[in-house]
Amino acid sequence: MRLGWKWWGHMAVFWVIMGLHILAILLFTKGFLLTRSELPHYSQCSDVSESPCFYCSDSNVNLNQTHKHQHCWTKPAIGRLVIIVLDALRFDFVAPSTFFQESKPWMDKLQMLQELASQYPSSARIFKAIADPPTTSLQRLKLVQNGKRVTMMGDDTWTQLFPHHFERSYPFPSFNVKDLHTVDNGCIDNLLPSLYQEDWDVLIAHFLGVDHAGHIFGVDSIQMLEKLEQYNVVLQKVIEVLKSQSEPGGLHENTLLLVMGDHGQTINGDHGGGSPEEVETSIFAMSFKKPPPYVSTKYNISSCELNSDKKNLCINSIQQLDFAVTISALLGIPFPFGSIGSVNLELYALGGGTWNFNGDGETCEHQSKLGEWMWHYVNVLCINSWQVKRYIDVYSTSSVIGFSSEDLFHIADLYDQAVEKWSYTKNFFIYKNESCNTVLPILKKQIDAYSNFLLSVADLARSKWTEFNLKIMAIGFGIMLLSIFVHILAISEVKMKNGISFSLSQDSGISFGLFFACFVVAMRAFSFFSNSYILEEGKVACFLLATTGVVKLRDSVMKKKMVLEVIVFLVVITICRFTIEVGLSKQTPGFDFSNVYPSWMLRSAFGLPVLSFLTEIVPILSLILLATLLYKADFFDFKKSLVTKIVAMLSTWSSSIIILLGKQGPLVSIAAIIGGYCIMRMGSSKHDARNADNEGTGDLTIDPLSATQWSFLAVCLFFCTGHWCAFDGLRYGAAFIGFDEFILIRQAILLTIDTFGLSLIVPVYLLYGLIMATTVTATMICVTIHRRHLMVWGLFAPKFVFDVVGLLLTDFVICLASLYYLG
Repeated sequence: MRLGWKWWGHMAVFWVIMGLHILAILLFTKGFLLTRSELPHYSQCSDVSESPCFYCSDSNVNLNQTHKHQHCWTKPAIGRLVIIVLDALRFDFVAPSTFFQESKPWMDKLQMLQELASQYPSSARIFKAIADPPTTSLQRLKLVQNGKRVTMMGDDTWTQLFPHHFERSYPFPSFNVKDLHTVDNGCIDNLLPSLYQEDWDVLIAHFLGVDHAGHIFGVDSIQMLEKLEQYNVVLQKVIEVLKSQSEPGGLHENTLLLVMGDHGQTINGDHGGGSPEEVETSIFAMSFKKPPPYVSTKYNISSCELNSDKKNLCINSIQQLDFAVTISALLGIPFPFGSIGSVNLELYALGGGTWNFNGDGETCEHQSKLGEWMWHYVNVLCINSWQVKRYIDVYSTSSVIGFSSEDLFHIADLYDQAVEKWSYTKNFFIYKNESCNTVLPILKKQIDAYSNFLLSVADLARSKWTEFNLKIMAIGFGIMLLSIFVHILAISEVKMKNGISFSLSQDSGISFGLFFACFVVAMRAFSFFSNSYILEEGKVACFLLATTGVVKLRDSVMKKKMVLEVIVFLVVITICRFTIEVGLSKQTPGFDFSNVYPSWMLRSAFGLPVLSFLTEIVPILSLILLATLLYKADFFDFKKSLVTKIVAMLSTWSSSIIILLGKQGPLVSIAAIIGGYCIMRMGSSKHDARNADNEGTGDLTIDPLSATQWSFLAVCLFFCTGHWCAFDGLRYGAAFIGFDEFILIRQAILLTIDTFGLSLIVPVYLLYGLIMATTVTATMICVTIHRRHLMVWGLFAPKFVFDVVGLLLTDFVICLASLYYLG
């Protein structure tokens, strides 16, 4: 029995379903995404008086006169700081090729840094910096108001975030990834002259050329090599200027140079995930003062290899989490209130000019100097630990998502042990005459106590800030199930005005189609529970789509109808399978055609002249064929209003999508049109008699298997264009086609069309929407089960984001289509 809904009721159901999807996704995402409360607290110089640590300004601290000469937390170890940020600086851009199993063309281009690190190990050092996902620049740009005069040049994101933090700034537009030179040239023009100025304490130069070259051309490209060589020349000039003024009394006598990346990038120049290529970046540190004391090598953890010049070069590791507090300790400013990092021993020693591996480490003089330095470092760790403990206490009382009483007790116990040991260490140096044999062991135990506390807090915080609100996630999941129920109810009741009906009754002759459609949708949904199948999602969808084609072929052969259409459909799927393979090869580290051709279609030529010519002419011929097909369909139009409207929609979308997709656009569009036509013909083959009776009205019955094929075809087209479900799979260059200036809304729309456009040119109806909703529901189950998986942020979470965006876009287009078809 039909409810006899009015047409406005039919349209309303689409909007109700979209509303349920939005509510479900918002709730589920709120429970799934990690939550860390941002506290409105800042560290002040006077705060340190509450700590049990020393904070005297005199380097020769009189321990019997503590707090007499107050200074802001620690004695500054450096006077000026130069930070050169090379955006998306991979670790292997800086480290010598001898550190890797295989040499690559982009290695050993920053020779200047390697030579300094090998020639002056006590003054220059290369660090492997480990960033935390998400590997994007915006999350890394944090500053604290501390009275330091800061000059900034380069990426204008700094001035957008902190418009009033700089004494002088030279910002340049940074979001046009096609522009490799504007930001870099602006940095170069202002960097060298600024090094001769005295009106700054911290100078920041943020270069973007490497990041943009990676996004557009990939790591293994001529443009990338040229950028690295350009940077090598710039860094050589910068170091020459700093050296020339580093004599006693010079402007840069007490300057520390840091050349660093904010994150790495994949072989295709993408970033945002948590793969080693993306989270591993580099920091090169160089001090320009002569280091008097020594730091023993037994406290140094590094990896050493011979460089290309057969000179020994050692590389240390540093967590990016530890960078802020280490720089704060070197500058003598308050540690960031919300930081849980620890002051890195190697970088602090090098910045303070107290790292020298030469000399006799067994002499009492050497151990005395080492003990003096270690005493200062222990005091820094004391302040560091006190600040972290203070932050954890405040955070636990202020945040909804705090730490349990057991966790707080464990942290307090570790801190109390370190403080108790500190009391003994402090009294030992105040009241006893220390000897060479007793100083270092005591200090080493104190360092271990504080380091154990700081490491435990960092590990605990990471675990707690990966807590998921399962209750809210469950509510969101329940609403998604409710939307599916509404979907099914609507499908069983709705008969669209312009001739589309989704009948699931036995007399329609599609009971097997319904069963088989449910089976293949379930198979794809179950594949999401394996990270390996998610990585191969395009191949899985193509395989299932081909399976439906084989089933259709069997039915067509038996009935001797639509055989040609099914064969053409299988040929299209085969071609899609090949293009998906080529597109996915972009993720493979060994893929080395990106430096020759800018798109996967051109890379398939492998450099052969004949094939290169074909790859240039085929898109033109395909575009002509596409225009002809659309014209013919519009001119003759099969006398069916539905087909007319589908062709109109295809014509409207195709031009924008083709422009954004580039030379592969016409081919993929043709595949979409031919594949879609074959699906429509195969879906109507069982109802020829009924359709013949309704030839003039345009009525058409589409079985569930056809809608499933539409859905799988959309997935295949998504992967055919070289996309994949990861943030580093976005084609950022498409957002700037036709535009040079960055406007957020406009560029976001273009990027969305490029990413999901091929999924939206298919006719989207209730059954198609149900398949999409079922897919998202399976993805929600998947990310819930794998929320503690190692690949949750690198694979499962991006998959969830892409599916959710695809569902909402589908809902939106369905709602717009309902206004057109039912109006």
